[in-house]
Amino acid sequence: MTEMVYGSMPIRVTEPVLPRWWRTIDKWSLTSILVLFGIGLLLGLAASVPLAQRNGLEPFYYVQRQAFFGGMAIIAMLATSMMTPDMVRRLGVIGFLGAFAALMLLPFFGTDFGKGAVRWFSLGFASFQPSEFLKPGFVILAAWLMAASQELNGPPGKTFSFLLTAVIVLMLALQPDFGQAALVLFAWGVMYFVAGAPITLIVGIVGIVVLGGTFAYGASEHFARRIDGFLTPDLDPRTQLGYAANAIQEGGFFGVGVGEGQVKWSLPDAHTDFIIAVAAEEYGLILVLCIIALYGTVTVRSLFRLMRERDPFIRLGGTGLACIFGVQAMINMGVAVRLLPAKGMTLPFVSYGGSSVIAAGITLGMLLAFTRSRPQGQIGDILFKRGR
Repeated sequence: MTEMVYGSMPIRVTEPVLPRWWRTIDKWSLTSILVLFGIGLLLGLAASVPLAQRNGLEPFYYVQRQAFFGGMAIIAMLATSMMTPDMVRRLGVIGFLGAFAALMLLPFFGTDFGKGAVRWFSLGFASFQPSEFLKPGFVILAAWLMAASQELNGPPGKTFSFLLTAVIVLMLALQPDFGQAALVLFAWGVMYFVAGAPITLIVGIVGIVVLGGTFAYGASEHFARRIDGFLTPDLDPRTQLGYAANAIQEGGFFGVGVGEGQVKWSLPDAHTDFIIAVAAEEYGLILVLCIIALYGTVTVRSLFRLMRERDPFIRLGGTGLACIFGVQAMINMGVAVRLLPAKGMTLPFVSYGGSSVIAAGITLGMLLAFTRSRPQGQIGDILFKRGR
């Protein structure tokens, strides 16, 4: 009788997780990320063989490890991309607290592996770099604080995020790891700008960064040596930058041929920091442009999708994650062509490294989760009173 009078009750069908994930995910970004990982394995086949021979290991030892760590990174990325924004926030905050605690323990239990900067924990079978996992967690926590400050009677989240950024930058600079410190500061600055920071404050922060760099140049021999090497007009061909520049010139448009490159035999970091030099020498400018296009696709598409997002936390967090990913790639390639001072920074999802590739997988998983399509109107509907 009730159904005859009022009609039948609608039954809400819950869509399964995988179909909903596939329908809402940014497939162009996902494809670009997987292609980048494939390119990383391809370049690892060339760049890591000399290192394996020098260490008395099997020729493809490092490629196999890269495939293993990369597989873990892809699983982490896919699992994280299926999370809701609230789950991503919890994961980011917990991950930040763990990475921050590990960062505090580095001066006591860390090692530098002979590179002059205490950035890693040696686990025997592998190494662990806390700063790589700190970045995505920091972005999520800072975005949460900034978003909370925009609520009525909300906490002073912008101030808290600034104090947190200052502490982290100081801790990274003391390692010293000025590259990661600059990346964290840049991510916070971008999010702060998107959150509505006045331009005078941004200019003031830039001034503080310049003063901090001047102080670091006078106080840190490690920092001063890299700046001097970058500014000198004469490039020593026996340095890493010299080998990389020569390899890029030799590669030309189409490269010298697969397996024919020589820079991998001279550069100790050919499989990590200077992997783009191996790509340029063996495959030429064509592959380098493809790699740049793939990074640009992920970064730009993510930013465009975030422009339509109403939730300030998602918009701020996604912007920070996208900028960290894109700017880290830009810094790595900029160092190789001598547009930037040497930073010791990997190329995300392409360079060899367990911590870097897994952390990149988590970062991109969070970004894909934030850029998934959601049942909401365009932000322009709010601004221009459309749809009423």
